Amino acid sequence: MSTSRENGSLYTKINNQIATIEFGHPASNSFVSELLDRLAKEFDKLSDNDAINTIILKSEGEKAFCAGASFDELVAVSNLEEGKIFFSGFAHVINAMRKCKKVIIGRVQGKIVGGGIGLVAACDYVFSTEKASIRLSELTIGIAPFVIAPAIERKIGVGALSELSLSPTEWKTAYWAQEKGLFSRVFDDIKELDKELDYFTNNLSQYNPQALEDWKKVLWKNTDHWDSLLIDRAAITGKLVLSEFTKTALKKFKK
Repeated sequence: MSTSRENGSLYTKINNQIATIEFGHPASNSFVSELLDRLAKEFDKLSDNDAINTIILKSEGEKAFCAGASFDELVAVSNLEEGKIFFSGFAHVINAMRKCKKVIIGRVQGKIVGGGIGLVAACDYVFSTEKASIRLSELTIGIAPFVIAPAIERKIGVGALSELSLSPTEWKTAYWAQEKGLFSRVFDDIKELDKELDYFTNNLSQYNPQALEDWKKVLWKNTDHWDSLLIDRAAITGKLVLSEFTKTALKKFKK
């Protein structure tokens, strides 16, 4: 567990073969680099835990699910290496989720921006409330969602990814996300969501662990190259964030 408000928090609870990971940060559950690193390592650890066969990923509170990467850390990037390292954070988490032997269920209660959509796309099944609208805002600051795009495209296809990414100021509804395949089920409120999530995961946890593990490999076929692809994409984004266009946009956004 991380206890510093600046670094965010990460908790894992295990009950009835189900591990629940809960992350949080005061800035709308955004991710600083340290928190992303902790999350990636947590998925790696749970992947080899024979006491569980299902993982739930959730965030703190009842408002935003995730506001993406830390804006303060983004502004602080000053060279190519720092840029690559910063944008590799979500790459490491997505790859850890992809390679995790356990089925990962997303529990989404509110809005999702940028990198947070990549995390949701890397889940194997997603429950959300109707308040969980989504937005890929990267183009507004002169970059693009290079790192998370493969995970999102895998779920919703190139056409929907184009629609989402090329309208970076527009919020898409939870029902749009469900229609495109990002969300599996959408509920009116958190209470209803949690009731159905509990029922679903308890059933799932009773299935043959080996069958679930083998089937997850099938669901993630043709993604073995992501270990290098996502890091290469991080380097591209790291270069863009140093451009004059992005520096100017970030200054305006910060004001």
